[in-house]
Amino acid sequence: MKSISLGTPLSPSATKVMLLGSGELGKEVIIALQRLGVEVIAVDRYEHAPGHQVAHRAHVINMADGATLRALIEKERPHVIVPEIEAIATDMLVQIEQEGLARVIPTARAAKLTMNREGIRRLAAETLGLPTSPYKFANSLEELHSAVASIGYPCIIKPVMSSSGKGQSKVDRSEEVQSAWDCAASGSRVDQGRVIVEGFIPFDYEITQLTVRAVGADGKTETHFCEPIGHVQVQGDYVESWQPMAMSPVALQRSRDIAKKVTDDLGGLGLFGVELFVKGDMVWFSEVSPRPHDTGMVTMCTQRLNEFELHARAILGLPVDTTLRAVGASAVIYGQLEEKGIAFTGVDDAMRVPESDIRLFGKPESFKRRRMGVALANGKDTDEARTRAKLAASKVVPVKA
Repeated sequence: MKSISLGTPLSPSATKVMLLGSGELGKEVIIALQRLGVEVIAVDRYEHAPGHQVAHRAHVINMADGATLRALIEKERPHVIVPEIEAIATDMLVQIEQEGLARVIPTARAAKLTMNREGIRRLAAETLGLPTSPYKFANSLEELHSAVASIGYPCIIKPVMSSSGKGQSKVDRSEEVQSAWDCAASGSRVDQGRVIVEGFIPFDYEITQLTVRAVGADGKTETHFCEPIGHVQVQGDYVESWQPMAMSPVALQRSRDIAKKVTDDLGGLGLFGVELFVKGDMVWFSEVSPRPHDTGMVTMCTQRLNEFELHARAILGLPVDTTLRAVGASAVIYGQLEEKGIAFTGVDDAMRVPESDIRLFGKPESFKRRRMGVALANGKDTDEARTRAKLAASKVVPVKA
């Protein structure tokens, strides 16, 4: 195959990558790209986003505005565009890809399909025939009541467009439908008028199967799997994760078969976070993100190449290695305050927890339930690693500056 060429940043030979979305996950992707000598342009909807702080250049725009997005792309002329969030004018990305202005990761079609839960759910269940929970969509409170009556209780109500569990509710009785509708509207990133109702699966646990599509030595695309990641979510929002997740060989193979089927259909290169429900040997597809996953932050202390390095390598056509080096866990550090420019105490105490580490994201504004950092820890097994990660996270205290 043809040898990969990487240029020099801020020179005519530069290999230029633009990230659309520059939060904590984007920041780590940028760091991985910087280490490979890539010129990085970070874009987000607010100033001083985490990724802005480590990129060569930063821009603040409404990425859901197609004309504004195109103007910036034409100005910067990146070779590769890496969507890191859902709220993007994906129709414009399709157009840009078709015109050959830039390569979209993994593909513009994948970005468009996964921008909302309807596109990816219909692809998985109706086109690919993957096992999923029963579901219906609703455009109004009246339709929602009808959909819930059809699906039954308990059920999960989510906006079709949101991230990190925002706007998600578990509903156990009819009196809760109104509040779930209101929660979905407030949590939606773009379209506040459509929700998905999912039947509740009594799963034993849920996992993230990180799946990498990368170029092999023969020039053909290969699929690689990381060890499964177990995680705990509260109202759809990740609070801790660990790797590896113990599961039966049958369930693991089914998880990877599902992950390969959906990522093969989405195509392109890069890392995907495939979320799955597991009960015994049974596995159901939940969602897929065509980018690094928040639960995958644990890979910063478990794998030879973490998920961000895998993503960076894959999109550049470089070899990848999903080897697990150590058992580990992660636990979220919340803002706890409604303030700008907060400080953190107790970081020294947190780092005294055996085999632990801390990542603070540098977000300019804190909210009580906003993810402001993550604690990482290793251990002899996942139980010890989880205990250490949660202990380290608990010692970090946000304070007014």
